[in-house]
Amino acid sequence: MNDQKRALLVMDVQQGIINNLGDRATEYLQHVSKAVDTARQSGIPVIFIVVRFRKGYPELSPNNKMFGALRERSWDMDETSDLTKPMITPQEDELVIAKKRVSAFAGSDLEMILNAQGITELILCGVSTSGVVLSTLRYAADKDYRLSVLSDCSSDQDEEVHRVLTEKVFPRQAEVLTLEQWTQKLNNQKTNAK
Repeated sequence: MNDQKRALLVMDVQQGIINNLGDRATEYLQHVSKAVDTARQSGIPVIFIVVRFRKGYPELSPNNKMFGALRERSWDMDETSDLTKPMITPQEDELVIAKKRVSAFAGSDLEMILNAQGITELILCGVSTSGVVLSTLRYAADKDYRLSVLSDCSSDQDEEVHRVLTEKVFPRQAEVLTLEQWTQKLNNQKTNAK
């Protein structure tokens, strides 16, 4: 039961993007896996967000600097690619939502699903901090969602950018927590609810 009406969004944790973390990928995936387990044990729905396009990338404009270059790269980010599957296996009842741009809301039906489920609080984690986490946080804040960011379950190629965002920018619109702090907060809520 999700009486708090919250969900954990696991964003862009897929092979084609995780590869960018290099040596930090294994440790990062361990953190995210623990966050997913914590959410499941607490009855918080987990929603996986992935970047995925149709074959031939008809959604991609050459005017889009970030995504327009995908056509020239060797990335295979279409619906049939293993690169677009979540690296942490979703359970049968967990949603995998495909998006077409940086924000989890852009080119996806995420907002419709959240509204239909009455979800008003989002816990964000993903790769990259300066990409999907930042873009999703900004959009969700403008839509009045209550927000938390799991700082050690988010990562960026540039560790200084990650630090500045999680320490100076995100706290203006979200509660920034480590996985350990979030787990402790959930445990306290369970204790207080008894």
